[in-house]
Amino acid sequence: EKVELYERKAGEEITEQMYNFTDKEGAKVTLRPEMTPSLARMVLQLMRSETGDIAAMLPLKWYSIPQCWRFETTQRGRKREHYQWNMDMVGVQGIVAEAELLSAVVAFFESVGITSKEVGLKVNSRKVLGAVLEKAGVPGAKFAETCVIIDKLDKIGAEAVEKELTQKVGLAVDVGRRIVQATTAKTLEEFAELAGVGESEEVQEMRKLFELAEDYGIADWLQFDASVVRGLAYYTGVVFEGFDKAGVLRAICGGGRYDRLLSLYGSKKEVPCVGFGFGDCVIIELLKEKKVLPEFPATVDYVVAAYNEEMLGKAMRVARLLRQAGKSIDVLPEVAKKVKKAFKYADRVGAERIAFVAPDEWDNGLVRIKDLRSDIAEDLKQQDVPIGDLANIDRYFSKGQVAKAEAAAGEAATS
Repeated sequence: EKVELYERKAGEEITEQMYNFTDKEGAKVTLRPEMTPSLARMVLQLMRSETGDIAAMLPLKWYSIPQCWRFETTQRGRKREHYQWNMDMVGVQGIVAEAELLSAVVAFFESVGITSKEVGLKVNSRKVLGAVLEKAGVPGAKFAETCVIIDKLDKIGAEAVEKELTQKVGLAVDVGRRIVQATTAKTLEEFAELAGVGESEEVQEMRKLFELAEDYGIADWLQFDASVVRGLAYYTGVVFEGFDKAGVLRAICGGGRYDRLLSLYGSKKEVPCVGFGFGDCVIIELLKEKKVLPEFPATVDYVVAAYNEEMLGKAMRVARLLRQAGKSIDVLPEVAKKVKKAFKYADRVGAERIAFVAPDEWDNGLVRIKDLRSDIAEDLKQQDVPIGDLANIDRYFSKGQVAKAEAAAGEAATS
């Protein structure tokens, strides 16, 4: 991407972590450090320049798993190169969008065996924080920079944050202290009271989000945390962060609402957007920590083995027919005169079945197929399948076919 897509002046870490360079045409470019500005550029390409309307049906619901790069200190759960799952919704103003995305995060955790006892989602709102800062006399132009500084609380501590608020934003010492103190609140009610914003519109919106989470069945995953503001300047509303309740790992994922980002890049209208990023590094560490890292053993539908050199071409024909039937195929690269060798290879690559291409069967228009994994009677695992019917291979090993064969065998035994 072009460097200018990421050049914002709010003191964000990300602007210091880009792998940027000048290309051979003299353009200043960077390896993509995150996906959201790229998504904003893609949405802008759908926008009619005359009116600012988006030439697509809204809302847009997009996801991506891009590769991202950041030049930063490598540590557990943080690398200079990683993949990041993103989900974004464009064109939804209400808090329903946030509820949907939070539910998607929860659904993922549940699908990999992580529970709400192990992981939580801290939720806050920059709108509520904005009301606090406005009441404290922070100019609107300094809002984003103030949020970026507050986001450093966990890294540099309250005292250092207060110092930066005073020196960089120009707040009075007591105002900076009051803001930092308000971020220690652990409930929305406590935060509203400490900050002196009462039952404002911003507070009511947050309350609505927790009500929707209750109805959605994900309320046990969510907790209000006023210290979560996220370190990117473009967030404008609800922000959230996945965290390890054991306190061992850094943030697992994070996101929020960014209604003004497209305006920064030239949109004539403010376009409501909300999304999250979920990197692969921390979740891998979490799955290892909780001992639920899934295994993905090598598997293939069929190994095709030729009996001798003369049958190699025939074996390749069988492989092609099976691939055309939608099967994954591994052709044994050597002849398999010794059946044991073919079985050993099939077991190593995790094959479900093996197809033997041998002269006797081939001369009769057949291929001998053996099932290696199913829990069926041994004498039913092997079938001679017509070459011309390999497209219907599953029919020969279907439950109905096996049941018919077992019934026939039973009748033969009793007659």
